Amino acid sequence: MAPSPKPTDSTAPPEAGWGLDPFAARIREALAEALGADTATLQLERPRREGLGEFSLPTFRHAKEAGRNPAELAAELAASLTIPEVTAAAAGPFLNFTVEPAALARVVLEQARRRDYGRAAEGRVTLVEFSSPNIAKPMHIGHLRSTVIGAALARLHEWLGHEVVRINHVGDWGSQFGKLVAAWRRWGSEQALEADPIGHLLELYVRYHEEEEGDPTLAEEAKRAFRELESGEEAETRLVWKRFTELSMREFQKVYDRLGVEFDHVRGESWYEDQLEAVIRLLEERGVIEESEGARIVRLDEFGIETPCLVQTAHGTTLYATRDLAAALSRWNEFHFDQALYVVGAEQTLHFRQFRAVLLRCGEVWAERLEHVPFGLIRLAEGKLSTRKGRVLKLEEVLDRAVELAREAVEAKNPDLEDKALAAERVGVGAVVFHDLKHQRVKDVVFDWNEVLSFEGDTGPYLQYTHARCASILRKAGRSAPPAAEVDAALVAEEAHELLVELGRMPQAIREAAREREPMLLARSLLRIAAAGNAWYKDHRVLGAETPALEDARLAVVEALVNGLALGLGLLGVPAPEEM
Repeated sequence: MAPSPKPTDSTAPPEAGWGLDPFAARIREALAEALGADTATLQLERPRREGLGEFSLPTFRHAKEAGRNPAELAAELAASLTIPEVTAAAAGPFLNFTVEPAALARVVLEQARRRDYGRAAEGRVTLVEFSSPNIAKPMHIGHLRSTVIGAALARLHEWLGHEVVRINHVGDWGSQFGKLVAAWRRWGSEQALEADPIGHLLELYVRYHEEEEGDPTLAEEAKRAFRELESGEEAETRLVWKRFTELSMREFQKVYDRLGVEFDHVRGESWYEDQLEAVIRLLEERGVIEESEGARIVRLDEFGIETPCLVQTAHGTTLYATRDLAAALSRWNEFHFDQALYVVGAEQTLHFRQFRAVLLRCGEVWAERLEHVPFGLIRLAEGKLSTRKGRVLKLEEVLDRAVELAREAVEAKNPDLEDKALAAERVGVGAVVFHDLKHQRVKDVVFDWNEVLSFEGDTGPYLQYTHARCASILRKAGRSAPPAAEVDAALVAEEAHELLVELGRMPQAIREAAREREPMLLARSLLRIAAAGNAWYKDHRVLGAETPALEDARLAVVEALVNGLALGLGLLGVPAPEEM
């Protein structure tokens, strides 16, 4: 079987920009001259209705500044502007711009076939903290969002030329480990731990919370165990904690491998253990810490935060906020980042505001670069996930079930496929990842098997199938389309116009997804590309077209479609199989 032709190699991106960028630049320059405005202030939008062009400028603000009627200003500009390969038309107060189809096709077909389509060289340092599961608890479906959103944001920024530092801030410290050690001492089973490490630890954690209220001595044992842990002594308590940590990380890695997620640093809260005293000293030196009922706090009223930040308990132990302060200080000293993104659930909004404000109150101005990237919860049909109550849908089980159903679909569609197991893994895992990323980040997602694992509609498998079907055309062709200079783009300018427009908008979708911390924007772009691609392919024969020149042009369209889908899916962390 002949291999699929690959997108053309390339060097530096075009100076004029990617996709529709060159045309947008011309429009802004013409508008800036006509309005006497700065090009940076001219924000072009997508027209409100299809068929009105590729760009639109609402004239309200410009009309107000000039003391004009918006509709009259739009009409006047439409009549006076002369922009190469672009026409302008007024629609009430909106000024719409249409790119000549042949010019658009020429640019997009030259660029969208390149391996580095949409790539940039912004040259910033971006730190992304994401996933952050808790030791001794299974990675459940609730961990999916931080993991896949954070990984996607890391890939997007890397594609845009950032030096990205990926950090997994594992929850391996805190009072809960005192509780777990106490539970282990009372009810732990070596046999059960060997058979199912995290499952047994979860049972202990749940049992502790079931019996804590009726047994005051249990809580005292837990507090004592945590004090022993924080003492730093290599005694039995610390050895037990280390064992739980190693067992947990081994299980977590199995999930990360399946999701294709990597980290530059896996640093638990304990990694900053020897820096906690320095944090307290810093707070003392800057005069921001005070005592309250035996505990030590930092007041944050000047930042509009009524709840003080608790940094040390009356027992002398540290808290999550203390460890986050230490982590932020350590990371700044090590990486000197331009931005640090904390992909943490919306439930932690107050915590993030607090520890960031503590740093600002200490005069650490770089703390302005810390950004909380919140996301909504994943909920089961019967309510919120809870490890305390044992209501957990394990992420590994979700992936297993998705792959099982994917295997059935692959078997039905392509019973002769050589490696069905590999295809099912890619499709099943891709379905779960894309289902999450196609939703708006800040909204809650109700986990419903029927929706997650549907292989129709706006799903990962739909995109993967579109990619695989087009890859099969390239395999059958056994060759690549000619170089851009030899392809008559005008032959497909009209018939593939919608697809080429959507491919041309993809670089902007990548930039916006990174800037807005919203992978959904790229997911939606891919769905529009696939819909336009399937509609075009349905009505136009590629191999065996009426003329060799037309076949070359259509083959170039297929290559652009395959490359665009593979690139976008890869940035989201969804596999792009060539057969399924």
